[in-house]
Amino acid sequence: MPSLAPRPDLDSLPKYVPGRTIQGAIKLASNEVPGGPLPSVQAAITAAMADVNRYPDAGSHALRRRLAADLDVAVDQVAIGCGSVALCQQLVQAVCGPGDEAMYPWRSFEAYPIVTQVAHAKSVQVPLTSAHGLDLDAMLAAITERTKLVFVCNPNNPTGTVVKRDEIARFLDAVPSHVLVVLDEAYKEFVTDADVPDGIEFTRTHDNVAVLRTFSKAYGLAGLRVGYAVASPAIAEALRQVCVTFSVNAIAQVAAMASLDAAGELMERCREIISERDRVRTALVDMGYEIPPTQANFVWFPLGERTMDFAEHMLDRKLVVRPFAGDGARVTIGTPEENDQFLTAAREFLA
Repeated sequence: MPSLAPRPDLDSLPKYVPGRTIQGAIKLASNEVPGGPLPSVQAAITAAMADVNRYPDAGSHALRRRLAADLDVAVDQVAIGCGSVALCQQLVQAVCGPGDEAMYPWRSFEAYPIVTQVAHAKSVQVPLTSAHGLDLDAMLAAITERTKLVFVCNPNNPTGTVVKRDEIARFLDAVPSHVLVVLDEAYKEFVTDADVPDGIEFTRTHDNVAVLRTFSKAYGLAGLRVGYAVASPAIAEALRQVCVTFSVNAIAQVAAMASLDAAGELMERCREIISERDRVRTALVDMGYEIPPTQANFVWFPLGERTMDFAEHMLDRKLVVRPFAGDGARVTIGTPEENDQFLTAAREFLA
């Protein structure tokens, strides 16, 4: 009798590599914001701890109603997940069967190939442009009858590049109706370019568009894991159907609501990060680095074969960045003092 064994294809499953945390080092590897939850959010979290003996609201109904009101969409268009990465996996599970194709740019969010394979779908990777941006024309040309889902990460992680409103509109108008286009907007709050659209506007005109957002980045709740999707009622309901029951915990739901109440203060912190982002990129370009324009809370170093040397150089100076061997390194924007230390180390690397 054969012995019990996991799925054989799991041996080839891409591994998600989180940003390293090293005691005493400055972590610029995981796109976290440097500040923790605001005092009002911390107070809400503390109060919610008294009820953790009870199961959370499995449907996240209060949070869905609040988001629907804030975004001017119907409640049945909103689904909540354990971070937007969980919603990525739920989307593939909801629309792809075995052998169906899920397409995404590459390099992009490293969870895309993982969630695609877990759902028994086939990955279709479309290379970025020479300017490190998404090639929507090439993605459109790669769509087949088997394509069921296309991820469009905007701004793109890890390059920080964006696609503009007119580009996305032309793309969506040309995508067949049987294909779901997922606009992954995890870094939306850091976007200052007026030509980069709010993806939710496209959900009002296209039933085959879903938008993902998260509380992990700008809202400072990465450790609590809560994100949301806005889509057609049918897709949002499918997301709720495949969601693991109670996966969005009670404290996460309360913290998200309190963060929405404090949105003004949180967006002021985003503006500070944006200012630092622009300062850091300008300094790096002046040093001679090729740094693509970024609309996220990080910068991208397309260093190719020098990537791991760069990462080790930073680590020697107690700075942790996120290398992608053979491609480049992503560096999160930290506090002004942290950024100054990083810029000094970046200058030393060139020397």
